[in-house]
Amino acid sequence: MELDLKDKQKTEKVVEAYSDMIMRIAYQNLKCVHEAEDVMQEVFLALINKRKFADDEHLKAWLIRVTVNKCRDVLRKKRRSDLPLGVAESFLFSPEQSGILEEIFELPPDDRTVIYLHYYEGYNAAEIGKILKKSENAIYIKLTRAREKLKDILLKEGENE
Repeated sequence: MELDLKDKQKTEKVVEAYSDMIMRIAYQNLKCVHEAEDVMQEVFLALINKRKFADDEHLKAWLIRVTVNKCRDVLRKKRRSDLPLGVAESFLFSPEQSGILEEIFELPPDDRTVIYLHYYEGYNAAEIGKILKKSENAIYIKLTRAREKLKDILLKEGENE
């Protein structure tokens, strides 16, 4: 079954279904609501040009991959200083999800991406590998190292309290 987005209503449904996910991924990468909104807009513009997908999973994986790549482009162009978390995460993430966002933001962008996709979107290592076009083993290694970094950050904060 091939998913064709030539129909405006189908495209609008896709935008409605995935805009929150794309915004969360972009925000956790960029730490800036305005830049995340710009990335989301660029992703949907790219979607209009792509149009055909094998199925819904292919579409979702493509949207995630394009979002992550667009975020990397933004970060390459402009290195951002750390911004304090504010109102933005309150509407992007539930209270349960935003529990350790500040600590996750201390991780490098690639580590944040795999942590986010695994814990917030529920993907396993094989699925993340397909999305990011990396081997499953590379994702396992990245997840393990990111967890260790996150653990160190949390332990340091615990000592400072």
